[in-house]
Amino acid sequence: MTQDLTNGPITGTMLRFALPMILGNLLQQVYNIADTLIVGRFIGSDALAAVGSAYTLMTFLTSILLGLCMGSGAVFSIRRGEKNEEGLKDSVIHSFLMIAALACVLNTAVFLLIDPILFFLQVPGSIYGMMREYLWIIFFGIAATFLYNFFASLLRAVGNSVTPLLFLGICALLNIVLDLVFVIRFQWGVGGAAAATVLSQFVSGVGLFFYTMWVFPEFRFSPGEIRLKKRVFHEIAQFSFLTCLQQSVMNLGILMVQGLVNSFGTAVMAAFAAAVKIDSFAYMPVQDFGNAFSTFTAQNYGAKKTERIRAGIKSAVCCSVLFSLTISLAVYIFARPLMLLFVKPEETQILAIGVQYLRIEGAFYCGIGCLFLLYGFYRAVERPGMSVVLTVISLGTRVALAYLLSAIPSVNVAGIWWSVPIGWLLADLVGFLYYKKKKLLF
Repeated sequence: MTQDLTNGPITGTMLRFALPMILGNLLQQVYNIADTLIVGRFIGSDALAAVGSAYTLMTFLTSILLGLCMGSGAVFSIRRGEKNEEGLKDSVIHSFLMIAALACVLNTAVFLLIDPILFFLQVPGSIYGMMREYLWIIFFGIAATFLYNFFASLLRAVGNSVTPLLFLGICALLNIVLDLVFVIRFQWGVGGAAAATVLSQFVSGVGLFFYTMWVFPEFRFSPGEIRLKKRVFHEIAQFSFLTCLQQSVMNLGILMVQGLVNSFGTAVMAAFAAAVKIDSFAYMPVQDFGNAFSTFTAQNYGAKKTERIRAGIKSAVCCSVLFSLTISLAVYIFARPLMLLFVKPEETQILAIGVQYLRIEGAFYCGIGCLFLLYGFYRAVERPGMSVVLTVISLGTRVALAYLLSAIPSVNVAGIWWSVPIGWLLADLVGFLYYKKKKLLF
């Protein structure tokens, strides 16, 4: 069930590898959306605002682990391209121990700091209790998030993008069923929605761990096999922490914007909560295609197939732009029906705000599609620091403009929405100019 990305037709190879990743993350969005949709419909708009704000925080926390795993995955892919199986196993051992330790520290920290975090997010008193209840339960799923993302990154690095999809599909289906049971049948409120998510995450995370150890015995290791090597640890740490920094900066910026959104009241919070879910669902395929392109590039970089990488860049840009334009048109046209999935028709203010967000940001998905390709490319060619720079430019612009523009009375909350595509496009320009100036792969 593994693919060698260094051979075969370029476009077809990338798309076949990317498709399970795209479907997998769409399923992940499904079970995230399940919480929001069921909570919004069966508990109310205050609960929707609470769960939506909690989702933004959890995305930030998850991004730390995801970044560490993605960075390690780039190293795994390069070792795979080099056909260096011993080096691949060394990298797996070092990265697993490092990320597992950091996951434990993170999990402890969020439980201790839950109230200061809520204060930082400017959570209104009317939803403070619900949001705290939801987060207290959802934090128990951090260990499962680590297990799933680590072994999904490992399997994708060796060319297996199908198995993580299968486990995520089971997780998504289970989450929806448990949401319906806990929230509607047992009436456990937002705590029930959180419990459904955590239980589902453990099924996928633990299940993927056992599958990997069973099917790929070459990755098993005992305590006696652990021989820490400074060179391997340094390489893993460099890739992992820089990619983690990139993901964390990205989501910290979003978290700061969430704090600004919260200051406009529960109507804007509820609209933002629903619109962000739609938004994430819409551009998730180009994000996953960027990750697939990164694995493709890393394997060929390890195999020293420069011409194949150059051809892959042209193919990836064409695919990403065509998809982004199609999705932009669909989101612009169907913005209101999409919002009605989460919000009742009589909640006209929330609907209007959400539709405005989707039509402004959704028109520019080409910008983020190209940005994900740039992130993946620089990570794959051993320049993860450049991905951090592009993220700082994109999110720094977004946060600064969000606060500046929203303070103008005639612009108001629309300034927050306009800051997003401006940040994307500026980062794209810098990433492209850097590629041309350094003459990478020439």
